[in-house]
Amino acid sequence: MHTHEDGPDRDHRRPEGTSGATVRALGALSKALETTERARGHLYAFHQLTGTADFQLDEAVALLREAGHEEWARKVSTEILGRNVIPGHWTFQIVEAYDRTYYRSFRQLERAAVDELAEGRDHLYEAELKEARRTAGHPDHTARPETGET
Repeated sequence: MHTHEDGPDRDHRRPEGTSGATVRALGALSKALETTERARGHLYAFHQLTGTADFQLDEAVALLREAGHEEWARKVSTEILGRNVIPGHWTFQIVEAYDRTYYRSFRQLERAAVDELAEGRDHLYEAELKEARRTAGHPDHTARPETGET
């Protein structure tokens, strides 16, 4: 067992009276939020890639015109350029709806659970996992950065 001097800082130690089951439950909740963060990142990638493709259509339209294919240039310009990706929505509106409807609520709930059940201390599950897996005294297995915090 590691001592407090050799273990995690206060913000990563389980508050007195917090059970292992609570730490595991909060760890699972935080892991689900992290997955949602990744999903949101993919949604932003979708938003940016779709926008990039839309701007790339400008070149396609110009090249079709240059090659003498005015009708195809017109079709691309009027049928695809600036088109909604789903009825009534450009990608920014999808991102906004996701944030407003799901993401913000999930973040707020996870934060409230950590605040109430673990005195606001984040990553307790991971901190305890680190303690169980590191080798005490090994220079590459230190419990925390060298900040002087205890």
